[in-house]
Amino acid sequence: MSRINPVGQKFDEGRLATVLVAPIISEKATRIAEKQNQVLFKVLRDATKPEIKAAVELMFKVEVASVTTTVQKGKVKRFGRSIGRRDHVKKAYVALKPGQELNFSGESV
Repeated sequence: MSRINPVGQKFDEGRLATVLVAPIISEKATRIAEKQNQVLFKVLRDATKPEIKAAVELMFKVEVASVTTTVQKGKVKRFGRSIGRRDHVKKAYVALKPGQELNFSGESV
């Protein structure tokens, strides 16, 4: 089944289910959530902003105002004599419309 966003683009719901990898829950993410009503997600590296917006709206039944993305480069780490690199991670800062709230704890308010 396809989902159409307001611009008229079609998204595959199977793809939207995989776009969001995990929520980022940290001190910085909590501070941003309280001050700016934004939620942080780890997303697929090839995910686009319209896809991320459609995925959040579909999965959490909230209205999204905007999406900002950043790519965090993987750190170089040593494992004994060998040198490795962590994977690059794409993060999405999802701004919710006023009055919207996203709760990860599973408790209904």
